[in-house]
Amino acid sequence: MSNETPDTPDLSETELREMKVGELRDRARAEGVPAPSGKRKEELVDAISEAHRSSADEQRQQTGDDGPDGGRARTGEQTSKSVKYSQEVTSTDAEPERPGRSLVTTSHAVIREWAEERGGVPATVEGTEHGDHLGVLRFDFGGDADRLRHVSWEDWFATFDARRLNFLYQQERSDGRPSTFFRLESPDREDA
Repeated sequence: MSNETPDTPDLSETELREMKVGELRDRARAEGVPAPSGKRKEELVDAISEAHRSSADEQRQQTGDDGPDGGRARTGEQTSKSVKYSQEVTSTDAEPERPGRSLVTTSHAVIREWAEERGGVPATVEGTEHGDHLGVLRFDFGGDADRLRHVSWEDWFATFDARRLNFLYQQERSDGRPSTFFRLESPDREDA
């Protein structure tokens, strides 16, 4: 299935254009498009694509892919200069302004995509736990990490959000090579 519709891998505008107008109107009604009977074929394709994209965006927000802060940096009395001067990233579509640029996000989708592209697995440092709560959060990039214990993404993000952390990172180094640099900071505590 060919897909020219950004952010909706399960919808193909090519396939929509191959449908008959009656079928498109039925699909438009199912997607919640208002007054589909008055629209021409290309208008229906555009309206269906937009409705589908909006529905997918709403579903992502409900499932927490952007986190409780919509990906925006958390601030407080102890917000570091690093957070203040970093480029804020709220979407996986965002690009750094330049190679080596410091970035900050709270978006679960951005963090997960960044880590997985580098082979990172969510982890905690053994011995730093607090009762049954995770300790220091890290990623295991497959190096010499004897003290790292792998955890689920769900647990990692629950701890990340409960501690109101920011994820500071680099997409790539100034020479263009991928970077695995990241740091977690709390705007509420110096010792996050």
